Formats: sequence, structure tokens, C-alpha cells
Amino acid sequence: MRILRNNLDAGEIRVQIESKDYLWHLFNVLEVGDLVTASTHRREEKKSDKIRAERTERKRMTLGIRVEKIEFSDFDIRLRVLGTIEEGPQDIGQHHTLNLESGEILTIRKDSWRQSQLDRLRRAESESKKPKVLFVSMDQDEALIAVLHQFGVREQAAIQSLRSGKQYQGQDESDYFGEIIDKLRQIFEEGTPLVILGPGFAKEDLLRVGRERAPEIFRHAHTFHTGQSGMAGINELMKRGLGTEVLRESRVAIEVELVERVLELIATDGAVAYGIKEVSDAAAMGAVETLLILDALLRNEDLDALIRNVEAQGGNVVVVSEQHDAGKELDAITGIAAILRYKI
Repeated sequence: MRILRNNLDAGEIRVQIESKDYLWHLFNVLEVGDLVTASTHRREEKKSDKIRAERTERKRMTLGIRVEKIEFSDFDIRLRVLGTIEEGPQDIGQHHTLNLESGEILTIRKDSWRQSQLDRLRRAESESKKPKVLFVSMDQDEALIAVLHQFGVREQAAIQSLRSGKQYQGQDESDYFGEIIDKLRQIFEEGTPLVILGPGFAKEDLLRVGRERAPEIFRHAHTFHTGQSGMAGINELMKRGLGTEVLRESRVAIEVELVERVLELIATDGAVAYGIKEVSDAAAMGAVETLLILDALLRNEDLDALIRNVEAQGGNVVVVSEQHDAGKELDAITGIAAILRYKI
């Protein structure tokens, strides 16, 4: 995300979407009632005396849409903004959908910007410099390739070794490893860290083959032992704090670690609070060291006063994505929690 213009006196901020990751940040910033202006495609108006209107060519034009609904698809990382046309060369008052993609420039106009929304945009801009992380979570039978985005981990491919008991003995594993390497080539970007994890020794074998066949991908790869493979293994890695030298700048890894800490404190009757009233009471006493808020809760509740109070007393505020397991765990305990300086 790149902030191109900031005119809060007019309630406007102009941004450029630099990658799909930033669509999640926009989803958490946009609200029903906002005016979003962007370049889009729509069929050109054509006057005709015929009873049935002629089908015309779709033209690119700039339209201002008064937002009625926002949809985020985490499957293909896509953001759709639905509403009525309020500004533009044609079709004022009619419905239109903006399909926002990488490279798009848009202007967001609000009656009032919440501080948490401004902070979200600034965080999106600063985190653009951090690389994603590629995972291969595998055993000798199956490998899952996933990418750590700013909002969570998303599966990219699953590869079977086609291993079959005694028939597999003596067979060359290169086809299995070769397919994994081919998939990685399709999504690898220069500078992206690679983490290979799982039980057994298949990960070490992949690392050895990978450094021979695709050194540009595997040169700085890291391996970690986990009790499970697949997505469960990736979650295990982050919850146990493994690979911190690789993941320490990852927003998701930070969120996972903090939520796990909250759950541990709850289980041991430690210095923790959860629920809006309990957390607000703790903040009023200056007891909050770290405040965790689920982004879904922040979309629907104005918690700026609570956030400002915590920050004014030197506390840290972390917005947790609902798109990963730790976010779901936070949601199960009301969506808001605080690690306290002392037990209340």
C-alpha cells in the first residue's frame, strides 16, 4: 500500500494497491457509506430508438461509488466494493461493483476517519518492505506449499509423492521433489525466505536436492522439525515460536505468539483480561501492557478511545487478523484481550 495523498480536511485519502496483501487492509478500512473513487469498466451509454437496448462495448472510466457492501475473498485474495454510482460520466444512481486489484489507485472519502483506520493504512505502507515467507510443510508422502501473507497463511499447492508401500522401495524420489521445486519456481520471488518443515527426514532430502536444482530458491532455506506436516505443521511451528529468526518480522507470527500468551495466562489465572468491559477497566487503571483486538471487532466497534488510552500509558496495541487460527482463538474469547502489567 502506498499513500499518495492525505487530505483529512476533506476526509480524503488516495492510495495505490501495490500487491494483493493490501486488499485485506482495505477491507478493514472501508465502511458502508464511504465514497470510493476508482477507475473501472462499465458499458458505455448508447441512445437508441429500438425497444431492446443495443449491447455496447465496456469502456474504462472513473466512477465514485457510495459503498453499500464490501466483500473479501481469502481464497483468491480479491476485494469487491458494491454500491451506487454517485460521481462519474454516466449512470448516476445505478449499481456498480469495483473489483479492486494490484496496481489500482483509489480515493477513499469518509465523513470521519477513525484513528485506528489511519494507523492501519500507515502500517500497511510500512509493512510493504517486509518479505513474505514461503512454506513447504511435508513428509515422505505429501507436501503442502503455502505463503505467509500479512493477514494469514494461504495454501498454494498440495503434492502427493504417490508412494505405495513396498512398490516404492528403491524408487527415485526426484519426481516428488522435482514437482515441489517446479511449484516453488512458479511463486518464488527474489528475497522470499523459504521454510521447510515436517516430521522425518524428507525435508532435509528436499533441501539437498533443491540446492542442486534451484539454488536461487534454496540458498537461504531453513528447516525445522515439527510433529505434523501440512497446515497443522505450519500452525505448530508458529505457536511453538520455532523459526523466530525467519518469522520475527512477520505480523502473523507476532499475532500468533501474543494470542498463545493470552491463552496461557487465562489457563494459569495470570495477569490477563478479556472482554470489552474487563479490558476497559484494566486500561482505566493503567494496567494494560499489550492490547489485542480482532480486526473484525474493530470494523464494527469504535474503540479509538480505548486504544488512545492504552497507548498514552505506554501500552502496545496489536490488531489480530481473523483469517488465521490465532484470530479464531481470540474471537472465541470475545475478540479483545489484554496482557496486563499486574494481576487485577
